[in-house]
Formats: sequence, C-alpha cells, structure tokens
Amino acid sequence: MAEPGDAIAATLGDLVALPSAYPPGDTTAISDYAARRLRAAGYRVELPCKMPGIVNVVARAGRGRPLLAFNAHSDTVGVGDVSLWRSDPFRAVLADGRLTGLGAANCKGAMAAQLHLAESVAALGGPRRGEIAFTFTGDEERLGPDGMQHLRDAGLRPDMLVLGGPTALDLIVEERGVLWARLTATGRAAHAGEPIAGDNAIDRLLRLIRAIDSGLQVRLPARAKGRLRSTVSLGRIAGGANTNVVPDQAWAEFDRRLLPSERVAEAFAELGELAAMANEPTASWRLELLTGSNGFAAPRNGPCVSAFRQAIEQALGRPARFLDAVGVSDGRWFAEDGIEILSFGPGEGAQGHAANESVAIPQLAEAHAIQLAVVERLLGLGAGVAT
Repeated sequence: MAEPGDAIAATLGDLVALPSAYPPGDTTAISDYAARRLRAAGYRVELPCKMPGIVNVVARAGRGRPLLAFNAHSDTVGVGDVSLWRSDPFRAVLADGRLTGLGAANCKGAMAAQLHLAESVAALGGPRRGEIAFTFTGDEERLGPDGMQHLRDAGLRPDMLVLGGPTALDLIVEERGVLWARLTATGRAAHAGEPIAGDNAIDRLLRLIRAIDSGLQVRLPARAKGRLRSTVSLGRIAGGANTNVVPDQAWAEFDRRLLPSERVAEAFAELGELAAMANEPTASWRLELLTGSNGFAAPRNGPCVSAFRQAIEQALGRPARFLDAVGVSDGRWFAEDGIEILSFGPGEGAQGHAANESVAIPQLAEAHAIQLAVVERLLGLGAGVAT
C-alpha cells in the first residue's frame, strides 16, 4: 500500500500551515490535527501535556512486545529573517518536485510520512505481533523536558525507536551526548580608575577558561570513533555592570559533545578538574551543569537497523548509508534504556533551520514505502484490527 508522494505532500502542506515555531513552540493545533486522523484510523490516542501549549500525541495499535515506536517532533525553529523567504513560510509551495515551507525538512516531512504510515498500517489490519506506536512531540527545538522526555517519564518504553529526521533516506544509528555547563567567576567591584582596589571577575574567568581549553586541547584529539569527535565549544560569555567598574561577576557557557562511550557525569567532573588547575580560590568560582544527556549507538546488525537496511536496498536499489549526526535528537532520553534507536526520514539535513526549507516530494513516498516494509518485517501486518 504505497502512498503517492502528492498525497503525503498534501498532508505536509496541512502541517506547514499549522504554526508550531519555537518560541513559543505551541503544538496544540498540530497535535489536534494528528490526533483526529489517528483516531479516525482506529488507534488508541492520548494527548499527554505537561506544560500548557506543548501538546504531544501517542497513538497505539496492537498489544505486547516488541513495541516499535515511531517519532517526529512537531515543533520547528522560528522563521528568522522573513525577508530571506521567497514565499510565506506557513504556506506550502510546490515547485520543481519540492515542497517549501517552515519545517518541511525538519521535521514535518517525516511527520507527514509517519502519519500516512500509521494510516496504511491500520488499513492493512494492524500488527500481527507486538505493538506499534506513533508519537509526535513538541519541545524538541528547545532541548526541553516537556516533549519526548515527558513521554518516557510517563512510561513509554519501546524496544525499537525510529526518529523521523532529515536523513535523505539514509540512517543515523550513533549520536553523541551533549553537556551544557556554566562557569561563573566572582570578584570584588571597584572604580575602574583604581582597578587594584578590586578583584576583576572577568580576568579570573579568562584564566579559568584558559585552563579548561588548554587541558581539553590535549585530551580531545584522541577521542574519536570513526568520524565522530569529542568536542568543546565556548558558546556564551558575559560579565560586568559598566565599563568604568571593575566587574565582580562574569560567566561563560560551554557545549561539550560526547562520544557514545563518554558519560555526562564524567565529562562534567573533567571540566571541574581542569578549571581547578587555574589555582583560583575555591570560593571564587563555581561550575553548574545546565543540561546533559548521554549518547547512544545502535548495532548495525540489530533487528530494526537490519530491517531498514533491507528495505532501503529493495526500495532504492542501493545499500543503506550511515550518516554522522551533528546535532542531538529526542532519542537521547532513551540512551540508558538499552533499546535500538535510529533516525530516518525524508529531506536533507542542510535544509533544516534554513530559509526556504524544502523537501523532495519523491522522498516522502519513498520514506513511507521503506517504513511500511520495516513494519512488515518486524511486526507483520494483518491482525484484522488496528487497535
């Protein structure tokens, strides 16, 4: 039951027309749309909501194990500079075999393909064994806890998780962990005309940053797995109250990307260890963990990855390719659960978060066909009832 690309494109047009940009990331309308279609198809549907405005969708069919879950985040980034758009970002435009609109690639294209997948699975009678779930979540672009993390906290425990992402129908099976940390330095204010009377917090912060940077520059080059690298980036820095005042406080924020084998707790401790090498008074600085989640790696011969490899080769006439993830996905909330996690979907990663974001219409149909073949291989189809 392959769906034509124009039917999925029409659904994608509906999704683009339902604004869900962050901020504020309100997914109420787009979740209601998905819920109506899934209920009409016969699924058991819930709309879990922890934070008003961030409405998620969980639709289930079948019972028992294994539980195969599909997910696509329904929120998008903001429009950005609207003058860079050649058309209304919230109106789908079809041209040259592509659909343009905010979220077309990241990740409403994957959401549209998964909605049609859900309807096809139901029309074919639902899974013969185990259970299938379709989840559409908000709060992804904020890296927040009110979307997929909320579903996990509420008890969602799949055996296999397929994240819809712009992978151009290739696979991502490894993802780095992420750690955000804030380093704060304190000092003593004084008039800038007599700086010796004060204790400059910015100077202290710079000495702490240099200690961290010099230590990591020695250690990180050896931390690699294939093309994945362990990295650090100084993303924000601020301090002082006025130019003519010796600053008594300053802070900086770091982004650490971790190999799947590294752990957030250990990486955070390492930052503190390196900062201490600056030999600043203990009470004059502090390091805070803002957020962090470990990475994951799915075996390339696991049942879900193997099913995708077979389906991709059959549908596209070429072997499946494996991509390196630059960012992080909502799969991170399940990194410690020992489940098989992968990302797959239509659209190119470079299109996401860019003006005039677009997706190729044929990829929408191919994504649907590949994922339907995966469901058939993993769960079978034709139990007679969708629920």
